[in-house]
Amino acid sequence: MSIRRIDQAFLLETEHTSYLFQVLDTGHLEHLYYGRRVYIGAQGEGLQALAERRAFSLGNTNSYDSAHQSLTLENICLEMSAYGKGDIREPFLEITHADGSYTSDFLFREAQISREKPAYATLPGSYSEDGNAEHLCVTLQDKGYGLELELHYYVYQECDVIARSCRLINGSESTVQVQRLMSLQLDLADTGYVMTSFTGAWAREMHRSDLPLQAGRTVNASYTGTTSSRANSFVMPSRKGTTEDTGECMGFHLLYSGNHYEAAEVSPYGKTRLVTGMNPQSFCWQLAPGEALEAPEAAFTWSGEGFNGMSGQLHEFIREHIVRGQWKKKERPVLLNSWEAAYFDIHEAKLLKLARAGKSVGIELFVMDDGWFGEREDDTSSLGDWQENRKKLPGGVAGLSKKIRELGMDFGIWVEPEMVNTDSRLYREHPDWTLEIPGKAHSEGRHQRLLDLTNPRVQDYIIDSMTKVFESGEISYVKWDMNRTFTDYYAPSLPPDRQGEVAHRYVLGLYRCMKVLTERFPHILFEGCSAGGNRFDPGILCYFPQIWASDNTDALCRAKMQHSYSYGYPLSVLGAHVSGCPNHQTLRRTPLESRFGVAAFGIFGYECNLCDLSG
Repeated sequence: MSIRRIDQAFLLETEHTSYLFQVLDTGHLEHLYYGRRVYIGAQGEGLQALAERRAFSLGNTNSYDSAHQSLTLENICLEMSAYGKGDIREPFLEITHADGSYTSDFLFREAQISREKPAYATLPGSYSEDGNAEHLCVTLQDKGYGLELELHYYVYQECDVIARSCRLINGSESTVQVQRLMSLQLDLADTGYVMTSFTGAWAREMHRSDLPLQAGRTVNASYTGTTSSRANSFVMPSRKGTTEDTGECMGFHLLYSGNHYEAAEVSPYGKTRLVTGMNPQSFCWQLAPGEALEAPEAAFTWSGEGFNGMSGQLHEFIREHIVRGQWKKKERPVLLNSWEAAYFDIHEAKLLKLARAGKSVGIELFVMDDGWFGEREDDTSSLGDWQENRKKLPGGVAGLSKKIRELGMDFGIWVEPEMVNTDSRLYREHPDWTLEIPGKAHSEGRHQRLLDLTNPRVQDYIIDSMTKVFESGEISYVKWDMNRTFTDYYAPSLPPDRQGEVAHRYVLGLYRCMKVLTERFPHILFEGCSAGGNRFDPGILCYFPQIWASDNTDALCRAKMQHSYSYGYPLSVLGAHVSGCPNHQTLRRTPLESRFGVAAFGIFGYECNLCDLSG
């Protein structure tokens, strides 16, 4: 067993790590240790050597209650925290109760250990091939308000990864407002860490940043509605001086594809708190009596063998416990995408000429990118109208895909299901199906708007329209794009007092669409894309086995990006293509051999116009 209960303590063990916490007399969960595997005897021998001694509360800190004068929650390592009882550090959750109070006090009620990994009701999660995983569920209760909080721990022993999530249940008779519900809190008893994050922008994804955690709060977050190219949700806390092969390092992944939040706070008393979860910015969830709210799963690992040790563990976790389906370990075909060769100017004869050139050099999959549907001549119209343009494709998708198959290649197609142009039949028929404030001016991005995926009718439309597209020809591959970020957070389908739920409900709607379609078309190889790497996260990888890393295909830029991605993601999930010269994003001229060498590190393909190549 990798999970043991020792009296009032819980020990979670992987092959090389130990994670330990205990229940205090008050009912709080005190975190004791996480790191290199340590010996704890069957009767708890060695456990108290890790516990902090407390004789009195410090200075002007506050004691928890009169019976525990030496316990101040501001200066203790906890498994979860909330405001109101003395802990003023970064909280795990924030709730406004029906009486207007902000105080929460969740205390231990019970714990269960099992060997199952049940699916979440609303979210994707990690999994085990045999359906079994060591699972600890600790239930906490706020008796003053009738709320329960389940803390779930899953141990993947062979890859030294532990996953955490939580579920908040309203057992009271009143609706409460949830302003924050994190997925993971890890309190460390000391300081001296460096927080590594990966920031950037469109075409400049995954720039590594190392920031010493010396005092105060450090935040890595997204408020774009997506994981964001501005700040990927993967972070690496490490000891100062850690190298690729030496030193202590941790890695944190959030299995979520929307607004995220990672924070590290160094307290005045020499402790470090790390949290990750949904971004609390503008978040407010109305939790009615009897309802529950799930937090996304977070996975973390520790290594004493530097960044490479940590990366290897997360790579194995993603390959074995995140990516799934028929393409999990199947060799991916070498593809040729039409985008940089033709952009919107496509028609059947042109595409077939490009495909023949690809076949002559060994291309296995030909992909028709944007421009094939509606009246699509540029990015100003037709998104949402998913009917083939018969002027461009006289035989439709079916006719073109058949001809590509006859050339000896598989056929793939580009879609952007979550978007709509105002110049489209769909928008004219359903102007209330988009995320925009009725009667107010809307900020535009790429001449398109976001469909309201909080609305089940819109989700059904996406599922039905994409089903028709995927059944319209012999389609083996789908590139699922999403080319803008959120601006006006407003869903006409929700009442005014639930607009704080828009960002999260959108992600839940997206996951429903992806789940239904990937289960309906298990043979299709789906590749996620969002203006390049704007939605590169393990949540997407639970549905799509690969993601396009960046719209920037310049070999020099890509070498740096791919290196940064490799810290947290295996290269087996990263799309990388050989593009034209000079490069379309940077205008740099790079030898074909260099472009090939860099692209060969990922899931290999081509973007260039092979018809223009000689020899």
